[in-house]
Amino acid sequence: METSELIILYEDNQIIVALKPQNVACCPDESGDDSLFDCIKRYIKEKYNKPGNVFLGLVHRLDRPTGGVMVFAKTSKAAGRLADQMKNGGFEKKYYAVLCGVPSRKKATLENYLRKNSINNTVYVCTQTEEGAKFASLEYEIQGEASGLSLAEIKLHTGRTHQIRVQTASINTPVYGDMRYGGPNAVKGKLALWAYSLSFYHPVTGEKLKFMAEPPLADMPWKLFDIQIKA
Repeated sequence: METSELIILYEDNQIIVALKPQNVACCPDESGDDSLFDCIKRYIKEKYNKPGNVFLGLVHRLDRPTGGVMVFAKTSKAAGRLADQMKNGGFEKKYYAVLCGVPSRKKATLENYLRKNSINNTVYVCTQTEEGAKFASLEYEIQGEASGLSLAEIKLHTGRTHQIRVQTASINTPVYGDMRYGGPNAVKGKLALWAYSLSFYHPVTGEKLKFMAEPPLADMPWKLFDIQIKA
């Protein structure tokens, strides 16, 4: 990913908010592919002519196939304070997802226990007593229906690996394009999951900040729905 492709939504001395493209890793991983994290470090180094290693704090993550809004810390102080917010519920993360099918309830909260298989990087629903089980909660509301698909607005209460994908698949309406968890209801295509809204408190000023970005509305299956982002 070239720095010229980087889309920055906000930047100051403490934080930088950027748009993560789909199918780009948010941070370095075992693949060795260039990541958004790497790109932002190069951007800071080039823009401010910084010598040596550039500090950048990873505050939260998005799966590689998921696009949307992310915030990174430019100082260790900001990183620590934002990490505390993540633990204490100061962050509000909202997503749009196109689901295969229509849930029986148009608005609901999904609560499950999830366990990750580190060998194949797959997450599955398990019982509360199973070793490694972690509580996962989200709420969704269906915003529209078209061609056997539905548009869901999703608010995360917890931040588990592959949480949205696993929990929506558990009610037989997997995310469009999710061949890993979709099962017999899967539809091939680019994963239709987008982190469109991120809210948190500035780590120094304490000001409430909110950043929003539309999914790729010209692409399938997003173009089937009338999506209007409102601040």
